[in-house]
Amino acid sequence: MTASTSSVITLHINGEPRTFTVDHRTTLLDALREHLELTGTKKGCDHGQCGACTVLLDGRRAVSCLQLAVAAEGRAIITIEGVADGERLHPVQQAFLELDGYQCGYCTPGQICSALAVIKEHAAGWPSAVTADLRPEAGPPALTDDEIRERMSGNLCRCGAYTAIVRAVAQAAHEQSAETKAVVA
Repeated sequence: MTASTSSVITLHINGEPRTFTVDHRTTLLDALREHLELTGTKKGCDHGQCGACTVLLDGRRAVSCLQLAVAAEGRAIITIEGVADGERLHPVQQAFLELDGYQCGYCTPGQICSALAVIKEHAAGWPSAVTADLRPEAGPPALTDDEIRERMSGNLCRCGAYTAIVRAVAQAAHEQSAETKAVVA
């Protein structure tokens, strides 16, 4: 008896279950784009080096070109198509739009998904390679330009919109922090 090379899987994408048959060797990126027609996630290098294919997997960023679709079964996947709330853009998307955090736009979906995770990681107090004070009692580091650059370093922009990307992430983080404080108060 020969082993099957494909399986029927269910991926939970943007809050919706999607069931389909996939070859075991299919990456999550190719499953999203080719099987589910979610083409917002871009194929850049196909080697996990550019970040264009970044999605959120259980709330953490992942380069979908290195993740097998069968290994993502049962996990919550957010793509760029699931970031906005209907017609209302997410604050990160709005900041990218307002501050020109894109030029050609090819890397923008991956940049935005990564920025969502960066803001969440920072708010949770996770240090980066440039965080000066790692003591727990020091609290979360300030989200400086250097912190943002380091945390976003896995996402490349061939157009060189880095300055605007850093400003957009900073603005969105500030707005989300203000919203959180308003809800708590």
